[in-house]
Amino acid sequence: MDILHTIVQQKHREIADWPPSSLTSDLLRAAFEQRGGRRDFTGALRHPPRGSVALIAEIKRASPSAGLICPDFDPVRIARAYERAGAACLSVLTDKEFFQGSLESLRDVRAAVHLPLLRKDFIVDERQILESIQWGADAILLIVAALDDARLRRFHGLAVDAGLAVLVEVHNEAELDRAIDVGARLIGVNNRNLRTFAVNLGITEQLAQRIRSAPAVRASAPRNGRVDAVCAAPPSDCAASCLLVAESGIRTRADVARLARCGVEAILVGESLMRHPNLEDKVAELLED
Repeated sequence: MDILHTIVQQKHREIADWPPSSLTSDLLRAAFEQRGGRRDFTGALRHPPRGSVALIAEIKRASPSAGLICPDFDPVRIARAYERAGAACLSVLTDKEFFQGSLESLRDVRAAVHLPLLRKDFIVDERQILESIQWGADAILLIVAALDDARLRRFHGLAVDAGLAVLVEVHNEAELDRAIDVGARLIGVNNRNLRTFAVNLGITEQLAQRIRSAPAVRASAPRNGRVDAVCAAPPSDCAASCLLVAESGIRTRADVARLARCGVEAILVGESLMRHPNLEDKVAELLED
């Protein structure tokens, strides 16, 4: 069994005792209003404060592939350093079992900085979308490999309609096709094989070419006056206009330049930042044009 399936099974155990609930976009929007609004995650990626490639800087203590990454872990200190250095958005790991993260870190980081926040976790139940908003997320991650088509479409539609940004993560062409089919506007390519942990930036290059040549994607049929996934400017090509995010294995400025050449507009970087003795210097190195 690969690590993703192990994590997904653990997530189902964690939420097994949650009370049942049927979510609507209206309920999610109300949660945003109660919390005090949202920050524009996608807009921040399209207009980064530094460099031509936007940085989603990750706050991460540990991972299954690398073990303990940051022994001196202070999420607020790290978040403030990232903000000073010119990150466009932040990613906060909230999984406890495998990444030693917490929802409290997400809450504390939101109070400390002004950047939009991605909750980095494994969403397997729609109730986790509400939880994400309540704890401070402006965006969530949906991993295609962890969801069947029905849940992927349902979760994506609920979140987008409520105003959450959704980073839809893929690793191969079949998963990319599924992401495009639900109308994903933020597509993250994970360069790490979750079975072997091997990293290959060529995965992003391969899938970027497929994205740019993909056929137009139609929105799904309306339900109660709404749609699950909307192509913002029909009949434009949703796939061609999506924002491409490269994830995993990005360590040097040369890596960033290589990815930018294939059409990547944003990068999500965690380990190479968290291991560096000076976060601001490392961000400057990655974003220097």
